[in-house]
Amino acid sequence: MSPPCHTSALLLVFMALAVAGAEQSEERSCDVIGDESSESQMERALLKKLEPLSHMRFNVTVEKGKTENYIYHFRVCREVNSTSHDFGGLVQVDRQNGKTTVIGRINETQVFNGSDWIMLIYKGGDSYGRHCSGEKRRAVIMISCKRGVTASSFSIISEEREKEQECFYLFEMDSSVACPAENSHLSVGSILLITFVSLIAVYITGGFLYQRLVVGAKGMEQIPHFAFWQDLGNLVADGCDFVCRSKPRNAPAAYRGVGDDQLGEESEERDDHLLPM
Repeated sequence: MSPPCHTSALLLVFMALAVAGAEQSEERSCDVIGDESSESQMERALLKKLEPLSHMRFNVTVEKGKTENYIYHFRVCREVNSTSHDFGGLVQVDRQNGKTTVIGRINETQVFNGSDWIMLIYKGGDSYGRHCSGEKRRAVIMISCKRGVTASSFSIISEEREKEQECFYLFEMDSSVACPAENSHLSVGSILLITFVSLIAVYITGGFLYQRLVVGAKGMEQIPHFAFWQDLGNLVADGCDFVCRSKPRNAPAAYRGVGDDQLGEESEERDDHLLPM
């Protein structure tokens, strides 16, 4: 093989390895049941809400006497073992013989929610065999709201396998992603008060800078509209006097001082003797 052909062959091999590595590194995510065109927008929104949990792994061990000793491995919308390419989102491992059983697969996902919980369902697991008419296993994971906790308390509640159909494994865990959005604690009055105080602060600061830097004012004159604020007390007093006064402004006084009679107008006849003759 000539050197150019040898080089081209090596490049093709490297490109194939790079593509294969990229495909392996890209983890598969949940695929809800049904065609892509008919997928529920609500389910898509819930799967996006669960994305913060996708990088985490959860395990729980169950021992029932000497016959059952299992470890359950769970991931949210990711394969537990991406190298096996079995879409297993929840897997059971028998600790006695190492047998692995897929309980539910992420390519057959259902998800729905309530006010403070999200239920994630993986269907299409391995067949039961003797139980449940040989149907495929199904994992139900109840994610309950717990604020301040990304994820915790993953555990198995029960396995329902005594029915003829619709058997399932039930798990639960706590996470803040299942919590509803918190409403603002500020009332309308508080928001208006904050807005008012902010406007006052902007007015005072901006007016002060304008008076000092543009107008060139000094001292108290740097206060915006200083003359108005200086007269504000008089304006308020006049307003209160106008609104709150209970009698007409031209009403006579309610009392007369001592000697008021003597201070009254005197008749012109008493001054006659003062005129020059």
